[in-house]
Amino acid sequence: MTARPLAASRPRLVLGSASPRRLDLLAQIGIVPDDIRSADIDETPIKGELARDYVRRIAIAKAQAIDLAPGDVLLCADTTVAVGRRILGKPESRREAADFMRLMSGRRHRVLTAIVLRQDGRTRDRLVETTVRMRPIGVTELEAYLDIGDWQGKAGGYAIQGAAAAFIPWIQGSFSAVVGLPLSETAAMLAASGITMKGSRP
Repeated sequence: MTARPLAASRPRLVLGSASPRRLDLLAQIGIVPDDIRSADIDETPIKGELARDYVRRIAIAKAQAIDLAPGDVLLCADTTVAVGRRILGKPESRREAADFMRLMSGRRHRVLTAIVLRQDGRTRDRLVETTVRMRPIGVTELEAYLDIGDWQGKAGGYAIQGAAAAFIPWIQGSFSAVVGLPLSETAAMLAASGITMKGSRP
């Protein structure tokens, strides 16, 4: 009787992000990282840098800053918000968060998320762009939103899955990308590296 060959072992997945949102999103599609690490890099935009170039540069820099064992797959991502050519990072104060929200009030903005996969010296990346429209935000409701504190640590000063959902009647693109990780695109990239939903094989 011929012995059946052993199935190839699944590569170890390292999530290069300390974001609990990205961990939760991966769990949503049945993927659990074997390790979680984060890179400490300078995320300051370069003067005149376009938002799509910025977010891709930061995601790649994160991936390059993390050490990997041979065969490991590293997943990194970065998300930014852009109004025209202006990049809105994470507000450093309540006042800056208010400025961001007033800027987006009653108009559309773009949310750009770059995904980077690194494995055995090879790096692949993908950019996902989503358009989000915010309705006009009144003074009283803006102050109430700021009081909640949901703006802290969020690109653009909001999380679409949080209190700011009350201000967003319409998006075009990937909802999960606005949260922090475009799931369809991420799942396809991971599958190409041998990582699929828990309990399944590529």
